[in-house]
Amino acid sequence: MATTREIKRRIRSVKNIAQVTRAMEAVSASKMRKAQAQVQATRPYAAKAQEVLSFLARLGGALATEQPLLQQRTIHRVALLLITADRGLAGGLNSAMLRRAAISVREWEKAGHEVELVTVGRKGRDWMRRYGPPIRAEFIGIGDRPSSSHLDKEDGSDDSRSASVGPIAKIVIDDFASGRYDAVYLGYTEFINTVTQKPVVRQLLPIVPEEPTVPMAADYIFEPDAATVLNQVLYSFTEVQILQALYEAIASEHSARMVAMRNATDAADELIGDLTLTYNKARQASITMSLLDIAGAANAVQAS
Repeated sequence: MATTREIKRRIRSVKNIAQVTRAMEAVSASKMRKAQAQVQATRPYAAKAQEVLSFLARLGGALATEQPLLQQRTIHRVALLLITADRGLAGGLNSAMLRRAAISVREWEKAGHEVELVTVGRKGRDWMRRYGPPIRAEFIGIGDRPSSSHLDKEDGSDDSRSASVGPIAKIVIDDFASGRYDAVYLGYTEFINTVTQKPVVRQLLPIVPEEPTVPMAADYIFEPDAATVLNQVLYSFTEVQILQALYEAIASEHSARMVAMRNATDAADELIGDLTLTYNKARQASITMSLLDIAGAANAVQAS
């Protein structure tokens, strides 16, 4: 049985850990609220942009077939843009996303497709280096407030704590347009609520025209011309989809970390209670033994 000194030392150690996890929970809760507000504010824009773009692609007719991001090709090579966190201590968030990505990669390889990765986040990069297909490019340290390249140009902001999604979108779009890949998929963790995050793998390129959910105008007047407008909208739309996926992943990460730190704090508090009870029992046993020794010595003195 451990001595009272060892038990006290362990209680002190667990209390220090509980203080750290409690502080990390508070930090994650603050970041989670900001990230949640961010993702909920941008979702309607991303959804409407996709709907408008899909409708414009249908209206384009011959123009649409000339756009590289709309061209449907026989699939031989596939790219997966995988978004994970840079840090751990977020429960099963990263492992769930990596399992989902690994399943998709195996399915593509079984179908005879060559697969390459573009990783965003240190966790996905490190795991895929060991067990995954070749990595085309990697991005780390994106920050909690990534922005699109055209917004950076407009407001002239230079926030060292965040990064632009422009380089990520550029490498994916350019490789698809050049024919390096026949399809590009986007893997990220979708934010559902504070305790639920869902790993998702969906097609990013080529863009598939869809029917709008609400009636839209039958014709548009384009300036300077339809081809230029459609080309710019297609590129901007793809960037918006990547940016929204980053927002979803960031909100999911902070939510998962907050819940994980809360569970760790609760477990530490429970362990402290158990150790305190064990310490009291050990201390009581020690006192009892001391009393017995004193009583035995007193009896021996009286007998003599």
